[in-house]
Amino acid sequence: MAKKNHTEHCNFCGRRQDEVPMLLTGIDGAICSDCASQANAVAETELKRYKDIYADNEGRPLSGLKEQNIPRPHEIKDFLDKYVIGQDEAKRTLSVAVYNHYKRLENKQRLGNSTESDDVEIEKSNIIMLGPTGTGKTLLVRTIARLLDVPFTIVDATVFTEAGYVGEDVESILSRLLQVCDYNEALAQRGIVFIDEIDKIARKQDNPSLTREVGGEGVQQSLLKLLEGSVVNVPPKGGRKHPDQDFIHLDTREILFICGGAFEGLERRIARRLGSRTVGYTNVRNTARLDEEDLMRYAEPQDLRSFGLIPELVGRLPVITALRPLDEQALRRILLEPKNSIVKQYTKLFEMDGVQLVFEESALDFIVKQAIQYKLGARGLRSITERIMKEAMFDAPKLSKDSSKLYVTADYCREQIAKYAPPLV
Repeated sequence: MAKKNHTEHCNFCGRRQDEVPMLLTGIDGAICSDCASQANAVAETELKRYKDIYADNEGRPLSGLKEQNIPRPHEIKDFLDKYVIGQDEAKRTLSVAVYNHYKRLENKQRLGNSTESDDVEIEKSNIIMLGPTGTGKTLLVRTIARLLDVPFTIVDATVFTEAGYVGEDVESILSRLLQVCDYNEALAQRGIVFIDEIDKIARKQDNPSLTREVGGEGVQQSLLKLLEGSVVNVPPKGGRKHPDQDFIHLDTREILFICGGAFEGLERRIARRLGSRTVGYTNVRNTARLDEEDLMRYAEPQDLRSFGLIPELVGRLPVITALRPLDEQALRRILLEPKNSIVKQYTKLFEMDGVQLVFEESALDFIVKQAIQYKLGARGLRSITERIMKEAMFDAPKLSKDSSKLYVTADYCREQIAKYAPPLV
């Protein structure tokens, strides 16, 4: 039973009941008619502003982007440069593809809200990114989603199986996207999905098999309708489908799908394809101009088909970009330059304990050379630095009382690494 309210004044303006035209009382407070009228006017103004910026004429939320607010390709690349070192070609490709995608959505929205007609229908262009582990595929996509302020989710292709097998259905990709935006369907339909490890679901044999591949070609077939664009039945709470549940109907035509994978061994297929053309002196001379350290940049759709992706899937990923392997110079810049660089992170952590951390040049060289030997890319930098700094971080509170500075030298790095395994350099 609700408790009776004995309030005799407005909780907003403080006036008594006999000083206002009307006093509306509730369980824990009261508001006068004047304050209620002003609150209504403020609410209407803010709601109108929200609809003008974030919603269409029917009140459906947009992504927070209007055409005049969509960053131009060079602006997207400039933002990526703050967090991702190198990979200029991949940055340019992604910047143009993402800009065109959201420009297409805004044009479609504008035509939908007007009497204009357009004879040209622009289709979306999904993206596939090739490159070794640790080259920045996930970081690039995550950074773009942060800039655009759109729903973004990362899924791993290896967890999906064909329908009817134990595992996750491909529709769970959309369940995760819905969870990110609190099940706002209109907002989810303008999001970005990054499907990682797409190379792990490649067909295991060159020829289609009569037997089913639980996590291979069958999963690729299931992904086709998501990538191209269709209304998909999504379980409201994720998990497996069953006939009696109510589904969320999500249209994927406006969702941008970006796939990524290491595609280990693809270089050999590319080299074989390029080598098959070398007939005559001129072609041999042209082949010598190829960058043998970065054959991924010459990847074409037929190479992806020979690797094991079915033609239908390759056709739905028209934008192909490759990330270069990271050399010593790039790894050193990753250690120092980005806003979230590893050195800056550890310096900040020690600063919180009152210790000034200083990495000597020789220490940076040691970490970079170790990462090159491990062949883990930028991820290797983090794991190596973590091993080196673990003991110092354990003693950091005590160090702050004894000394205000801690110098990290190559000898110190070598000593710490040797506790786990003999150093490679």
